[in-house]
Amino acid sequence: MKLKKFIDELPIMQTIKKQGSYLEMRMEEFRQKLHRDLKPTRLWGYNNQFPGPTIEVNEGEELHIKWENHLPDNHLLPVDKSIHHIANHPEVRTVTHVHGSVTKPENDGYPEAWFSRNFKEVGPEFLHQVYSYPNKQRAATLWYHDHAMGITRLNVYAGLAGMYIIRGKQEKRLNIPKDEYEIPLILMDKTINNDGSLFYPVGPENPPANLPIPSILPAFTGDKILVNGKIWPYLNVEPRKYRFRILNASNTRTYTLSLESGDPMYQIGSDGGLLSKTVVARSITMEPAERIDVIIDFRKYQGKSLILRNDLGSINTPEDETGDIMQFNVRLPLKGKDSTIIPKHLSSIPSLKDKPISAIRNLKLVGASDDFGRPLLLLDNKYWDDPISETPKLGSTEIWSIINVTGFTHPIHLHLVQFQVLDRTPFNLEKFNQDGSIVYTGSAVKPKPNERGWKDTIAAPSAQITRLIATFSPYAGKFVWHCHILEHEDYDMMRPFLIQKRD
Repeated sequence: MKLKKFIDELPIMQTIKKQGSYLEMRMEEFRQKLHRDLKPTRLWGYNNQFPGPTIEVNEGEELHIKWENHLPDNHLLPVDKSIHHIANHPEVRTVTHVHGSVTKPENDGYPEAWFSRNFKEVGPEFLHQVYSYPNKQRAATLWYHDHAMGITRLNVYAGLAGMYIIRGKQEKRLNIPKDEYEIPLILMDKTINNDGSLFYPVGPENPPANLPIPSILPAFTGDKILVNGKIWPYLNVEPRKYRFRILNASNTRTYTLSLESGDPMYQIGSDGGLLSKTVVARSITMEPAERIDVIIDFRKYQGKSLILRNDLGSINTPEDETGDIMQFNVRLPLKGKDSTIIPKHLSSIPSLKDKPISAIRNLKLVGASDDFGRPLLLLDNKYWDDPISETPKLGSTEIWSIINVTGFTHPIHLHLVQFQVLDRTPFNLEKFNQDGSIVYTGSAVKPKPNERGWKDTIAAPSAQITRLIATFSPYAGKFVWHCHILEHEDYDMMRPFLIQKRD
């Protein structure tokens, strides 16, 4: 269905500012208009909103959240009951993960810590109803989303996602845009039926006779781009500088953002908060779950409009409209002099390279097939239920070499820790597929300038070894690492890791 672009104003999610207190977040079903010309869409969301409200806290101020499931018993999207024993569990299950949060394992949103409506049934790892977030970490743009085993892709696509911002003293010292000139942007892609309902495939086209239907797919991208819950919205701005916290909350889609004018964006932050120096970029690529913090200067565009473009995944045909994301209309009068700056130096980021290395782990990203012939992506050729193989000691620093022998990029996310990217080295994938040997085809390449801060999600490209370094602290216990393409995460590209207490 064709929809006119840039006719709906960008919504700004409600902000919940909490300081060391208790919060209840209800997961509910409701209807919300995603576009002027669509009927209201049946969605799931937190506190009756899609996306959920922005939770804002200060560094070091603990927040307790009760995540409540008030959803229907039946899912609004097709559930594949052939994976992860889903047929034996309630069809609708939820558990919320605050992505990037440094918290104890029992508060992390472990995939098997799920619960059904009103906690009637709970998963094998469920421990309690109220989660605690110490927020004793660097100020950063985090986000929260559902993480239930085997149906994360469906729950997030249905709308269970929102932004979580930790404020800190360092950013307050910088004379950068703030208050009404700091705006969150949550990017998603969806396909909408003519009646306004969400479309998600029940399975592949022309499935073999023995394939279970509904059946999980290895990827899904929608044909409409949403920002803050509106399809191709516009934002009226003043001719001044603005700060945008941008989150890629899509299931599968990677974006390469640029301004149609060719003007630069000034990136000041990534997953783990402020970079050390501002990075001037005419395009920025974002994998699923990555966040960027950018300043855009509209001063020379008074009375004009600018489109935020997506230069990745769009095939530039009349049928594919995903090359546009949103429009900025520089039409508001300037309220006062813009005295903010684009600073060169932002923060101090100590390198982990000088720390003693306790282990170097070589971990392959591999492709396989299941009993039905479906694609099955695995971490180090292991399934979710296999024994835990990554067991760093509490406080130890390790290097993980992510060896991607599949044919495409995977965004790899580690829970609990923020890591640093060391380098990427290309190798001969054809040779590996012939005899399993790694033959390098070039020298190690340093991470891109905007990847040199703290990260919790990183692109691991095909036929490359991506090396990460991380210190596994401050909590012992069981966490997970996985590909953040949600269709991969659900089946079966996710593994637990165990941080062991020291003797």
